[in-house]
Amino acid sequence: MSAKLPIGIFDSGIGGLTVASAIHKVLPNEELIYFGDTAHLPYGDKSPKAIKYFSLKIAQFLLDKQCKMIVIACNTASSLAYHDLVEFIGDKIPVLNVIDPVVDFVAAEKQLKCVGVIGTKATINSDLYAKKLKLARPGIEVKSLATPLLAPMIEEGFFSNTISKTVIHSYLSSPKLKNIDSLILACTHYPLIQAEIEEFYHEKVTIINSAAIVAQSVQKKLAELNLLSKVEAKKHQFFVSDYTSSFEKSTKLFFGEKIHLKLKNIWS
Repeated sequence: MSAKLPIGIFDSGIGGLTVASAIHKVLPNEELIYFGDTAHLPYGDKSPKAIKYFSLKIAQFLLDKQCKMIVIACNTASSLAYHDLVEFIGDKIPVLNVIDPVVDFVAAEKQLKCVGVIGTKATINSDLYAKKLKLARPGIEVKSLATPLLAPMIEEGFFSNTISKTVIHSYLSSPKLKNIDSLILACTHYPLIQAEIEEFYHEKVTIINSAAIVAQSVQKKLAELNLLSKVEAKKHQFFVSDYTSSFEKSTKLFFGEKIHLKLKNIWS
């Protein structure tokens, strides 16, 4: 397999662009092909069967684009569809999710004793973070809370304002998160409200942003497989399953630079 081939990344919407941006910063030579399933967002309130179906169709699209790796930049899809994708793809190319690298990171941080997790209903209901963390480090306490309004709120551009502050305060004030010393942002949209979350906790709680952690994991895996690109990347490609001008405008907030979204129907 050629190291010049692109990395495929997908999410339920454009939140996964936070992961794509982090990968781009760590690996500037890598070409990225991104697919945001905006026609079906949010995945958090979809059935496991639907999420697996969407994920498999997107994976096939990225395989057809000759990607050398697929990164599931969505916690919900990582929770419910990762093993199906691995089985579907086999040993053709590596598949990375956004959960395992974060679990490994937290497990290694011995000073963290009581970890909070916020994410979509599907991610939290899967209880995967709690199960994996307790398996990796027995004795750690994990407190989970579904925060279903946050992803669609962010997708619509409502953050760093009165609305987002009210919603965030309401969620983080929940007794379910009492006495945590760290908080995993178990949704790739959430880095865009990290500053507001830190403000709520007055920086007394360690906020764990998965994007940078996942990017390091991608770099490590490609290095192991001798697939790190040594030449300057071609232009990145960004696809969505449903297009609106507001989505394209907001991509700069997620990716750090203006990008052009291409509409692609992979369902027919």
